[in-house]
Formats: sequence, C-alpha cells, structure tokens
Amino acid sequence: MAFNPLKERGIPMDRQLRNWSELNVTPYDSRDVHPYTRCRVIFMNGIEVEAIMNSHQFARHTADTGIKQRLAMVRRIEQQQQKAVNWLIPGSETTLETTIGYEQVAVDLTGWLARQEPDPYLKKVYEFALLEDFDHLYRYANLMDLMGETRTAQDIVGDLTEILPGRPTIFQHRDPHDELRRPMTLKAADTQSVMNALTIVAAEQQTMNFYMDRGNIPENPLARALYLEIAEIEEEHVSHYESILDPTLGWLTNLVLHEYNECWLYWSCMQTENNSRIKALWELHLNMEIEHLRIACEMLKEIDGIDPESFLPADGMTEPLRFEPNKEYVRDVLRRTVDWTAWDSEFVPIGDLPRDHRFYDYQKAVNAGGVPTEQVIERRRAEQGSDYRIATEGEHPDPALRQGGNGDSFSYARAEADILEKQGA
Repeated sequence: MAFNPLKERGIPMDRQLRNWSELNVTPYDSRDVHPYTRCRVIFMNGIEVEAIMNSHQFARHTADTGIKQRLAMVRRIEQQQQKAVNWLIPGSETTLETTIGYEQVAVDLTGWLARQEPDPYLKKVYEFALLEDFDHLYRYANLMDLMGETRTAQDIVGDLTEILPGRPTIFQHRDPHDELRRPMTLKAADTQSVMNALTIVAAEQQTMNFYMDRGNIPENPLARALYLEIAEIEEEHVSHYESILDPTLGWLTNLVLHEYNECWLYWSCMQTENNSRIKALWELHLNMEIEHLRIACEMLKEIDGIDPESFLPADGMTEPLRFEPNKEYVRDVLRRTVDWTAWDSEFVPIGDLPRDHRFYDYQKAVNAGGVPTEQVIERRRAEQGSDYRIATEGEHPDPALRQGGNGDSFSYARAEADILEKQGA
C-alpha cells in the first residue's frame, strides 16, 4: 500500500494547538511495553527534535518576515508534538535503561535502512556505522549488569536484538578527516536514499544529544567514562551521516523534504504500532504533519518557484519503515566488514592503512590513558568470569570475538601493536 502525503488532507493549523493536559500524556509501562514501541518513541522524539532545530536554523538564515512567521507557527506545533512523544517515556526508567533503548534503535533502524538502501556506496555507509552502534549496545549492556540494576539488557531488548561485540569501540576513534563521506544529489538520488539519510541523521543526532546531556548523570566513575567515550563516537556518526546529504539544496527545498520525511515516518509508525493508545498519537501527528507539508510546499512554489512534485515521487512511499529483527543481517555484516576502518570517504580493511596513517596518531592521543569501553568488559570478566551477551543465533561469527577469544581479532592486532609501539610500550 503506497502513501502519498501530497494527496492527503491534514488538520488545519488553527485546530492543531493542544492544551497542557493533552500534552502531558500517560507514559508507557516500561515493564510490559513492547521493545519496538519503546524504539518508536525514542526514534520519533529524535525526528521531532531535528524538525525543530532545522526550523530554527532556517529562521536564523532568512530576513523574510513572512517565512519567519510561518516557520514559527509550525515550529510551535512541532514543539508540542515533541513533548507529547517524549513524555511517553516514564520517569521510572533509569538512564541506562533508556540508553539500551537508544542503542537498540540504532541497531535495528540502521539495519533496516541498510537493507532498503538502493545506492551501493550509501549501503556501505550504513553498514559501517551499524557495527559500531552494535558494539555500543554490547558495552552498555555489560555496564548495566555491573551496576547491579534491577533489570538486564535482555529485559529491555527482548529476544529481538542480539547483544554481542561489534567493531570494537577502541578502534572506532578516527581522525575527523576520515569521517566525511561523498554527498548525494537530490536530482540523482532515489527518494528512498534521501528519506533514509534524513532519518538516520535525525536519529544519530538525538543519540548524540542524549549523551551530551545525560552522560554525566551517573555517579560511578566507570559509567561516566563509558558515556564520555561513546558520546564522542556519536559525534563522529553525525558527521559521517550528515556528510551524505545534498549540501546544495535551498532552505525551502530542505524544509519540504523534512516535512515529507516526517509524514512518511509517522505513517510508518501508525502502520506498525501494536499499542492502540500510542498508535492513535502517531495518527494524530501524521494528520498534523500533512498540513505542515502543505505549507512548506506552498512556500517553495511561491518563493522559489519550484514545484515539489518535480522531485518527490508521484506514487509516494511504497513501504513503511519497520522496526524488526536484523540478526542475520548484522551477522553477515560482521563477517564481511568487521575489520573495516575509514580512509577519507572510503572504507578499507584496517590492515591496508600505511603505518604512518593519521589513524595511529589519533589512536595514540585519545587512548593513551586507558579505554573505558575495554575496561567495562575487563571488569565484568574479572568479577563474573565472562562478559554479558545475548546470542540467540549461535556463537559469534568471528572466532576471535567469541567468549574466551582474545578479543583482538582481524588485522586490529597489528593496529594495536603499532599504537603501543608509538606509545613506547
């Protein structure tokens, strides 16, 4: 079933304002909520935050009062939408519980986008960061167990997402020059590629924002250190993903794409949600976003003289975005690319880097005082004899990353030796 928001009628703007009691929604029950309902809530909160910040940035870069006024009105509604979505998360959830949800979003969202991505280069972009977020989930799950919380990571993710080592976080720290990818162009790109990119930028940005804001909340020094390290990778990922966007687009074209993306995503959530109360919220917000899209399209035609139908698909979006298990796909990506690193805009096995590559200097600088993501695993093994894992599909696909393996697999062993040599170890 295709969905074309350009052909739908939304709720008029003068009927979109809600009062405080309507926005102060009842949170979901974290004990019985479906893991993917939690994922959709976290995810759509990030989508709304991106919509709001994009609107603010647009307003700061135009002198047109009429544009500013229309942006301000829509933005106020977007703020209300963000509050209603974010307030679904209960205050009883600990920071670590919410973190596990964030990383499940990262794994299964990126896995779905990678599987749907029609462009071979962009598919590599998604697969590259997928293994890094997969490893973050594993590190936080081990921290959660060490902190003695009442719930385990499996209580959060269910049996939907495995928890295993990915590309070890210690090797994800790269020189900023190696985080920039080749941009797409709206004219040449498939609409699915454009929607995928807007979606992942918003999601990764929200994770970055979450760790920037909440990473200092834990009191335990090891927990604070782990959030600190992984928060830096999330900034890398935002740079990684935002660099694939078309940088030549005008502000109004970009606004139309954002609104179209929101319509597609709320429609997707409505199509796949199994909680009737939350599904009704997705439907309400979809009907609001259809009107926001109409306003953006109207401005694009009036001011820039561009018809949105010239770059949006005539038949709309044919498939909803889905949160679903990606276990075998992640395992396949692990088998194929776990030893990748980045060199400029390309991905190469780490063993192909020359010994004087900037990767080693960067590693030497940031890892010199110890690496929290490694320390978490070492401590869990020391205290309980093994690390925390959920392996529903069998042993880890790489022998060196199986329980009891040396953990320094692939040509990462050479990288580690080079780094230690440069440190004079």
